[in-house]
Amino acid sequence: MWRFSGRRGLCAVQRLSCGAHHKVWRGKSDQACERALQYKVGEKIHGFTVKQVTPVPELFLTAVKLNHDNTGARYLHLAREDKNNLFSVQFRTTPMDSTGVPHVLEHTVLCGSQKYPCRDPFFKMLNRSLSTFMNAFTASDYTMYPFSTQNPKDFQNLLSVYLDATFFPCLRELDFWQEGWRLEHENPSDPQSPLIFKGVVFNEMKGAFTDNERIFSQHLQNKLLPDHTYSVVSGGDPLCIPELTWEQLKEFHATHYHPSNARFFTYGSFPLEQHLKQIHDEALSKFQKMEPSTAVPAQQHWDKPREFHITCGPDSLATDASKQTTVSVSFLLPDITDTFEAFTLNLLSSLLISGPNSPFYKALIESGLGTDFSPDVGYNGYTREAYFNVGLQGIAEKDVKTVREIIDRTIEEVIEKGFEDDRIEALLHKIEIQMKHQSTSFGLALTSYIASCWNHDGDPVELLQMGNHLTKFRQCLKENPKFLQEKVEQYFKNNQHKMTLSMKPDDKYYEKQTQMETEKLAQKVNSLSQADKQQIYQKGLELRTQQSKPQDASCLPALKVSDIEPVMPFTNFDIALAAGDVPVQYCPQPTNGMVYFRAFSSLNTLPEELRPYVPLFCNVLTKLGCGILDYREQAQQIELKTGGMTVSPHVLPDDSQLDTYEQGVLFSSLCLERNLPDMMHLWSEIFNNPCFEEEEHFKVLVKMTAQELSNGIPDSGHLYASLRASKTLTPSGDLKETFSGMDQVRLMKRIAEMTDIKPILRKLPRIKKYLLNCDNMRCSVNATPQQMPQAEKEVENFLRNVGRSKKERKPVRPHIVEKPTHSGPRGSAHVSSSQIIRKLITDPTFKPCQMKTHFVLPFPVNYVGECVRTVPYADPDHASLKILARLMTAKFLHTEIREKGGAYGGGAKLSHSGIFTLYSYRDPNSIETLQSFGKAVDWAKSGKFTQQDIDEAKLSVFSAVDSPVAPSEKGMDHFLYGLSDEMKQAHREQLFAVSHDQLTSVSHKYLGIGKSTHSLAILGPENPKIAKDPSWIVR
Repeated sequence: MWRFSGRRGLCAVQRLSCGAHHKVWRGKSDQACERALQYKVGEKIHGFTVKQVTPVPELFLTAVKLNHDNTGARYLHLAREDKNNLFSVQFRTTPMDSTGVPHVLEHTVLCGSQKYPCRDPFFKMLNRSLSTFMNAFTASDYTMYPFSTQNPKDFQNLLSVYLDATFFPCLRELDFWQEGWRLEHENPSDPQSPLIFKGVVFNEMKGAFTDNERIFSQHLQNKLLPDHTYSVVSGGDPLCIPELTWEQLKEFHATHYHPSNARFFTYGSFPLEQHLKQIHDEALSKFQKMEPSTAVPAQQHWDKPREFHITCGPDSLATDASKQTTVSVSFLLPDITDTFEAFTLNLLSSLLISGPNSPFYKALIESGLGTDFSPDVGYNGYTREAYFNVGLQGIAEKDVKTVREIIDRTIEEVIEKGFEDDRIEALLHKIEIQMKHQSTSFGLALTSYIASCWNHDGDPVELLQMGNHLTKFRQCLKENPKFLQEKVEQYFKNNQHKMTLSMKPDDKYYEKQTQMETEKLAQKVNSLSQADKQQIYQKGLELRTQQSKPQDASCLPALKVSDIEPVMPFTNFDIALAAGDVPVQYCPQPTNGMVYFRAFSSLNTLPEELRPYVPLFCNVLTKLGCGILDYREQAQQIELKTGGMTVSPHVLPDDSQLDTYEQGVLFSSLCLERNLPDMMHLWSEIFNNPCFEEEEHFKVLVKMTAQELSNGIPDSGHLYASLRASKTLTPSGDLKETFSGMDQVRLMKRIAEMTDIKPILRKLPRIKKYLLNCDNMRCSVNATPQQMPQAEKEVENFLRNVGRSKKERKPVRPHIVEKPTHSGPRGSAHVSSSQIIRKLITDPTFKPCQMKTHFVLPFPVNYVGECVRTVPYADPDHASLKILARLMTAKFLHTEIREKGGAYGGGAKLSHSGIFTLYSYRDPNSIETLQSFGKAVDWAKSGKFTQQDIDEAKLSVFSAVDSPVAPSEKGMDHFLYGLSDEMKQAHREQLFAVSHDQLTSVSHKYLGIGKSTHSLAILGPENPKIAKDPSWIVR
């Protein structure tokens, strides 16, 4: 997977939310940390020497740094009482051309190794393991291979596969052809069909560069840092990938994938010695030290600013065709290995661009010139020297100069005026929250956070000691109140290494790309002799044969179904009525002194014509001001007192009826315990006195939302295709499409184009009337047991403050089912007898129907979705279909769609709401993919799979079912979906029991033609076959 630097400049610590199941109530000793503190500097363990042992109390961990004696490999272990353990190995990979060699290598090493010579051990291990994460990333200057799991045996299995893949891969030529690029006949079995380029990475990168934000970010880095590896596309430029040879690939592996150029990382509660022994025995003991020549030299600083212009594809969903230009100004900053300077500049960046109170938001976003900040805005610390970038997208070409002038002027104003103390406090408060909030993938967040700095020989432990950085930062501000202004002057005003980059659309951009690809292809084909062509034909057949052969994966380690815990852990919570009749779920959890509050409010009484505007209402509700606070003051209070307040529409399925669902809006927020009264007061004001008068700011928010939705399509095309395909299969499908499908993208485009936005603004108070009251509401609180009494008091106050409807409102749809949430006797006990009653909508007259939609978008790749109506969660067939989806993905669709078809991804999945989806992602094919879906169904019906295949599918499904749940999320299945632990345990037992007969039975019963209703959708380029077929709707 190619991972280009951040798309949005996030504050570094925003990428680092404190993880783990701090499964300890306060006061109990932390065994993993205690154990790690016993190591002594200089101690020798399995070929490694301990170099440093450092407690990092702010992140509840102990860091142990080691070096490998023989090879010089570096090692960092972060011991923490978290059972979701992570391993990663990263290599500094510094390509000097855009053939994508590190990226193709990342794909190819995972295709088989000395000890595990079967094809594609990486994808096979997804089904032989209970991993909570498995992937590989190619960044601009490193390649990383991480995995995580909660099972010690699984950890050893995966470690063995990862070590062998990275250090002893087969790198077979046919794997290079499949994963990288190849010339092959359009139809491999017909030598008369034309030769074309194929390959997974080739298509992945074609898909990646359909994204204009990515084109901009890539050029920005290439042009700002032109001296060395950052001047090329590490993922591969589709026009350069066909220059890469198999020999170059093997050479790159030999010089870069060596322990002397590697950094090993482990995290969690498993013992370090075991990891060290396995890594030494299975890999490092077989190498001698070498001096890697992979260091990135410092970029030569410019003596005067530079300016560049580039082009991109047109955005068919842009709100104004004449305003599609992007411009930004970038500044080169110091080396990221100076961790305190990097920390300071990161915070400075947030102060400059984050939120409506920041100087660049006021000057640029509110100027009305554009729709949103330019891509990659803010501090970027993924390259050896960091950079800061700010600008606007969605502007008219004539305004480029104006935007540049605004940027220069804003920098001058900041140097003169500085920042308000409250804004600095709000930012430091945000860091405090991020260090306390626990995520489930903390190990992954940590390895990603330290990767770039460590890659350039910076100190990763110093980077993690945020407490020290915060103390020093406060000290610097105290000693010199102009500390931050001086940084702005030094790095922005007086910096000659400054670049202006502008990008405008070219209507013929994709045509030109296609033309260049065609010329490249012709050049390759014309240089072939008859013998070469014959060999290509034979190689194509050989590859197809290899892809179609049944595969023996018996050499790979595997867990057994008996390794899965038979019984899931149960969650305790109480339900009590507050303010008379509002049910509140209280779930005591070890939350590190954080409080998580949620409220769910029903949309049942909302008039139909207001429904499409609910997502916009949710988006702006907390951003337009409330009570006596204008929108700037409100943003400031939210930052100072909370970890964020979000509002989002939800369509929740029923567990036993497909045509029944719950519709509502979820209000979520989190805060430090001390700020709970302030947070609840903010919610009271938002509910009682939201401000909908700020027309100018509303316009700004609408444009930003429309731009973000349009920019998100290349990354989420398969989700949009699936949403559209399921629109006519259930009553809730239509509402989901309205709230979050292409219908919503197009509605927002239309609103953003309106010259007079008042009619839309006037809808918001009407929606408020139906939604912001406690008539049909339920709440939940997750906090420590000690905090619950205060939480109860604050929620009671909030609910008493929030109004009721003056008159009883009737539901818009007549068929309402009142359904108490299930709660059983075991474990998930309710001390009181109160219950949550969900008011579900049902449509007894609903008839599912087939629909085929093609959204024509100017992309060179397709996103394909086919959806089938099946059965709800509580139906025993649901469990069989869930296993079947995984089985079809692993044993059939992966081979057909990715390996043979060349798409970046594809598979089958079953949603909680009973929609069975077949999909592909960044796919060069469309109609052929739909045919592959049909073949996959035939394969499933034929039952050509073994018990071993079924067991592997179960392991894969359980790794998702049993993925860790953060303390903030515990009890949410019950609160939102009405699922009790008993129901989930019953479903678990159904999953265990799924048999071969049940799998073939559900394939016949639901997936065959004429059985259940199917619908299709494709997002992608014009398609003559579809255009001629009247059964397709072309949009």
